[in-house]
Amino acid sequence: MDVDIDRLLRTAMRVSNVLRAEGVPFALAGGCAIYALGGPASEHDVDVFLTKEDTPVARKALVAAGMRAVDPPEDWLVKVYDGDCLVDLIFRPNQRQVTTDLLAMATETRVGATTAPVLPATELVIDKLLVLGEHRCDFTPLLPVTRALREQVDWARVARETGCSAYARALLSLLAELGVVSARELASTEGGIDARRGGA
Repeated sequence: MDVDIDRLLRTAMRVSNVLRAEGVPFALAGGCAIYALGGPASEHDVDVFLTKEDTPVARKALVAAGMRAVDPPEDWLVKVYDGDCLVDLIFRPNQRQVTTDLLAMATETRVGATTAPVLPATELVIDKLLVLGEHRCDFTPLLPVTRALREQVDWARVARETGCSAYARALLSLLAELGVVSARELASTEGGIDARRGGA
């Protein structure tokens, strides 16, 4: 179910306040984080990154605050609902564990009427590209996101971290063709997009 951005931001603020009060380290990710950094508005859900160890504490605190928890079939997140607004508590996005080091990269950013820790644009783009696959290969939603955030992104790092994915490499090549990012920005001494192709 799509939810308007104002509703999502209110839920993001509520989740942030509850987790702060409980002392749970976290960071906003996904569409709300992208919007907070100047990207297009999300209409889907609120994504929160936290460690696996803190997930049960976060779920319990949010339920105590009046939200409703559900048990998803996936083993990398927990879902709660704030009314009709879905909140994903994610501890292993794209087979990569959320760590305290990752959460420490978040910066306090304006989110609606308050501030919350938001992951850097580079991490958000890496996450979005690693989602791509055989059954999730629509590049269309990612074009406005990458264009809006391009000045905030370390593209060489994105190329390194997502080089294992042919779909991510294809999107980065498209972004270079469209002038969103330059080939120079994608290059790296540690091996960028061309290195993953075997120098082709």
